Amino acid sequence: ILSIMHKSIFLIVLLTSFVAAENFDVKMVNADASGQVMVFDPPFIKANIGDTVTFLPTDMLHNSQSVPGLIPSSASSWNGAMNEKITIELNTEGVYVYQCTPHIALGMIGVIQVGEATNIDNIKNSSSALESMIVMNKERVQEYISQVQ
Repeated sequence: ILSIMHKSIFLIVLLTSFVAAENFDVKMVNADASGQVMVFDPPFIKANIGDTVTFLPTDMLHNSQSVPGLIPSSASSWNGAMNEKITIELNTEGVYVYQCTPHIALGMIGVIQVGEATNIDNIKNSSSALESMIVMNKERVQEYISQVQ
């Protein structure tokens, strides 16, 4: 009887972990409700391992691409095509910084924190390279990174 109970508890825990995974929708927009231009909406997400993020081409001529060197070292990078809906699975703990490639000069970036911010020191130390590519809205880099806890 105990063996059956242990198997039942294991199955409940296993099924609960599958049900608990969440999907976050991030819109790629020319302007958000507050009037900020060329943004991911929302620009910051705090997620758990196993969650997914779906980037939605709400407005045309946008993509989502992870920024090289600004994601956890063992995480998979991504590079969505223009106007493409893309879903990424977050399997590695840490901080991910991503961009809209054609609008990086306008500061179209976003940040995802998955679990603990295990690579935050690397992100902070390496973010100046990202900031150097941005002409307008440069403050977004530090604003979004500062939301990591």
